[in-house]
Amino acid sequence: MMTMRGRIVLPGGIIPDGVVQVRGDRITAVGPATDFPEGGIPDASDDLILPGLVDVHCHGGGGASFPDAANRAEAMVAVLEHRRHGTTTLVASLVTAPPQRLRDQVGLLATLAAAGEIAGIHLEGPFISAAHRGAQDPDAITAPGPGLTEELARLADGHLVSMTIAPECHGAVEVATRLLVHGAFPSWGHTSATAAEAAATLRAVGEGHATVTHLYNGMAPLHHRQPGPILEFLAAARQGRLTVELIGDGVHLDPATVRATVEIVGPDNAVLVTDAMAGAGMADGDYQLGGHDVAVRDGVARLADGGALAGGTAHLLDVVRATVAGGVPLVDAVSMASAVPARLLGRGDIGVLAVDMRADILVTDTDLAVKGVFRHGVLVR
Repeated sequence: MMTMRGRIVLPGGIIPDGVVQVRGDRITAVGPATDFPEGGIPDASDDLILPGLVDVHCHGGGGASFPDAANRAEAMVAVLEHRRHGTTTLVASLVTAPPQRLRDQVGLLATLAAAGEIAGIHLEGPFISAAHRGAQDPDAITAPGPGLTEELARLADGHLVSMTIAPECHGAVEVATRLLVHGAFPSWGHTSATAAEAAATLRAVGEGHATVTHLYNGMAPLHHRQPGPILEFLAAARQGRLTVELIGDGVHLDPATVRATVEIVGPDNAVLVTDAMAGAGMADGDYQLGGHDVAVRDGVARLADGGALAGGTAHLLDVVRATVAGGVPLVDAVSMASAVPARLLGRGDIGVLAVDMRADILVTDTDLAVKGVFRHGVLVR
């Protein structure tokens, strides 16, 4: 039996003096300290006890990149970098690349997913807009094709989570439908869509999970006479028809944008993500993302050629911290980095501190600095 005491962060609020007990890989008790026998629990603490965090959009970290990994060991460098910083569940994201490269990388990552090291695979492209490609390879962007979608889904062997698609592209609806058949979902983004095009695609796809790949980034900015897709995405999220990703690292979005968006759509319809690349957790330097040179300077990753933002360098806990500093309540920020993404993944065993849940637990100080990370009840850091 392992017993922890501190301020327990739950989706409905904070237990100011609470206890979490773990036996094996499961949580066996959660509640106020007064519910437990005196003398049998640790002394009171100001530590925060959070559920292990869940990142559904991550390209790498620790010097390693999922799109560039040559083997499982290289990919695991990135997994472990984020795990040590509190992300106990991670979806590995690829980038737009030639079909054979995507086949190879999906096959590699599927082995990690089968082993339980990652929660699945996110394909960011290749069916996106060249005009809003960001750090994506323009030569590998192609029109949506159900054939390639089917092939990649089969290679993923049940571990494909999502695919970023520009909703205005001819064939986007058909690809989205095929994804849903395979238990994955479309993630609308890297798009040049007008408001009308975005609305039409959302209506055509209908019910089923969907997200927006890093809302605001990789799409036309909101203008009152040319709104583009952003208002349609916000409206759909507010109605609970999709979930928006927010890279709340203070670089991709101003913290005020994150706060206002959460107030508009509600914390149940937004997830915090890192969009992290190889430079996450590393010093400034030169890295790779999908075969492209990326320069990290002052903690900001940009393509060496052109200067476009090329992913993030933060861990998800850093994003939570920045989001709280920007005015989002701690409970909501933690939920958007744990319970909400767990729900997106269809996982009922992670994302919340509750009895019978997997013992994925993050302990921090009052400033949200890591003090301990447990995954499956085992100390990671």
